Amino acid sequence: MLLKKFRDIIDSQYRMPSGLLGWYIGEKMNRQHKTETNWTINLLNLQENEDILDIGCGAGYAIKLLLDESPTHRVTGIDLSKTLINSAKRRNYKKITNKRASFVLGNVNNLPFKDRQFSRVFSIHSIYFWGDLQGSINEIHRVLKPTSSLCITLCDGKNGVSWEGITKMIHSQLLPLLEEAGFKNVRIIRGPLSRKYHTLAVTGEL
Repeated sequence: MLLKKFRDIIDSQYRMPSGLLGWYIGEKMNRQHKTETNWTINLLNLQENEDILDIGCGAGYAIKLLLDESPTHRVTGIDLSKTLINSAKRRNYKKITNKRASFVLGNVNNLPFKDRQFSRVFSIHSIYFWGDLQGSINEIHRVLKPTSSLCITLCDGKNGVSWEGITKMIHSQLLPLLEEAGFKNVRIIRGPLSRKYHTLAVTGEL
């Protein structure tokens, strides 16, 4: 009983980190996801003067890497967790001061941004919590500029065992929804193993 209660608490913290435990989980996720974070950034194929949106930005580790890599990018992070948004702001304080980074508390189902605002949108390990997948894809399409791209990174198995639920979601929902929304060249790219998890990215272009 106590073990189940503890697991429920941890699961809820991964969905919506809060308080001291939520801060710890945010920092833990930064360390755990370094492999797929670096891989995803390379997949973005960034040019100069990109306007980038990180959906489910967590504690802001990916945004720090992006902004350290280039002096011309501008990156916005959005997350459901106030705790993680505060962590991301502390991690990227200088970039916020220079108006190259900004962080917003919000939901992918209702993005608080203008139409055609971003040249790249990416998300790492947040799609599991989106809920309304169709609404989320439509919102992402709305805020992307023409000739832009989307990259969604996630895991679909571990230790050689595939997760049927995630695989089904990708093929029966995510890929068709992206194509229906108007994304082209929609494809699955296999990535590196990360802590024995099977990493992949679903990408699309406008």
